[in-house]
Amino acid sequence: MSTIYEIAKKAGVSPTTVSKVINNYPDVSEKTRSKIKKILDDENFYPNSQAQTLITKKTWTLGIVYYEDLGFGLNHPFFGGVIESFKKQADKYGYSLLFGSKNNRLGNNTFLEYFKHKNVDGIAIICADDHDKEMIEMVESDFPTVIVDRNIKSTASVGSNHFQGAMMAMKHLYELGHTKIAHIPGAEHGYNWPSDERERAYKEFMKEFNLEIKKGYIAKYGHYAVEGGYNSMKDLLLLEERPTAVFVASDKMAIGAIDAVRDAGLSVPEDISVIGFDDIELAQYLTPKLTTIKQNAELIGKKAIDLLVKQIDAKTKINENKLIPVELIVRDSCKKIK
Repeated sequence: MSTIYEIAKKAGVSPTTVSKVINNYPDVSEKTRSKIKKILDDENFYPNSQAQTLITKKTWTLGIVYYEDLGFGLNHPFFGGVIESFKKQADKYGYSLLFGSKNNRLGNNTFLEYFKHKNVDGIAIICADDHDKEMIEMVESDFPTVIVDRNIKSTASVGSNHFQGAMMAMKHLYELGHTKIAHIPGAEHGYNWPSDERERAYKEFMKEFNLEIKKGYIAKYGHYAVEGGYNSMKDLLLLEERPTAVFVASDKMAIGAIDAVRDAGLSVPEDISVIGFDDIELAQYLTPKLTTIKQNAELIGKKAIDLLVKQIDAKTKINENKLIPVELIVRDSCKKIK
């Protein structure tokens, strides 16, 4: 197969002009564009990375870092949806995704070293610890960056409006007549922004409506895991003044919480109402079907890639922070009480 330089020689133009045609740049005359395209077709030319980067100075690759210390990894259905949306939107811009790796063969000890070796055009960081040294290193690097599920002012970020969603959940329970409302957080306070925002909304709602947060009503955090939700709900059921409703900071924990209620010989929602957060696919198939707050994983992934490409094209880092609206999904796990 001919190289870009051989195509340029046959067309009587520079390799730069051929690269512009390959990358659909507008500043080439139609006559020259048609001539080059005909030669490309005749030669069955397939553009390699050299041709694609000659003009754009891009590798057309976006680095993805997904890491956290809560133990759910890529198995979490919400983040799986975000990454799928990443892929779709990156495809539209012509980018490929490359997951970060601490690669012994390459001798890199950090994600940033790996991405420097691969020369990516930008980095998307998912579910980062606000205080993580590697995350800070990437944000402070020259690479365009965007952080998902954090609201960090020093870089571009995209995340759900967790405070708004938690307020929706609490309002729904209150309108059903519940005043004894407990909460199962997702993580220890100060370590996870979504969990902190949801807990903050819980406390503010209880204060605003003069509802007492009784001792034990903020349960031990459940690590966003089914088992964590189960154990936290067990503790709530042992309280002297048992709550009539529980706002759980994730659907996976809500699944465990419902199991704990059932194992205690009680029923959801007859004895206790449960509302979750995320609207994972399984939520609609549970018994009872789970009332929850829906995060828009598709829009989060799309906006994150948009922000990353915007920085790459502008050749400058930006500090846009986008909060994506959420939605209350009413199903069968909450009941009106008198």
